[in-house]
Amino acid sequence: MDTDPSSPVWRPRHMEKAQPVAHPSPSARQRAASLKERVYIIFTSLAVVLALRSHANETTPGAAAATLSIVVIGSLLGILVADLLSHLTVHSKLPSGEELHHMIAVGVDGLGVLVAPLLLLAAAGLGFMSTAAALGWAIGVLVVSLAVVGFLAIRRLDIPLHHKAAIMLAEVVLSLLVIGLELVAHNL
Repeated sequence: MDTDPSSPVWRPRHMEKAQPVAHPSPSARQRAASLKERVYIIFTSLAVVLALRSHANETTPGAAAATLSIVVIGSLLGILVADLLSHLTVHSKLPSGEELHHMIAVGVDGLGVLVAPLLLLAAAGLGFMSTAAALGWAIGVLVVSLAVVGFLAIRRLDIPLHHKAAIMLAEVVLSLLVIGLELVAHNL
């Protein structure tokens, strides 16, 4: 900025245009969206596995695997539709190729939640354990996955360690509350 008052472009400092507020970079927004969707899919999977576990004597490993897969894939497709509609609402245009690629990549990444439960159900199908045991282990794996995702989300935050511990504790308490509500709802 020219500071010479005789210059035709000179303006007092208080009249200079304010700099735009820095928004998170697309990669930060994309990471946040991926994290949110991963947590959502873990909770969805957990709800399904908890429901299947309560009926383990009435289902086969194959039926349990199919049910879980259908629900997770359906949820991921629903998230994709919601992302597309949200983008249209905010931007009044279709997402760019890069934005669409990210939306699809998040969905594909979400399928990773299925790996451990499906492997456990495959082990049950091969007779290495019962369907109830496989679903019980799957519950444990999903709860640990939720904790790992939470830890990965906060590990680089520039906050004191005791704040990180409080966030992790809050995540655990809220996760247990969600699991409790899912069990109550299923037993009504």
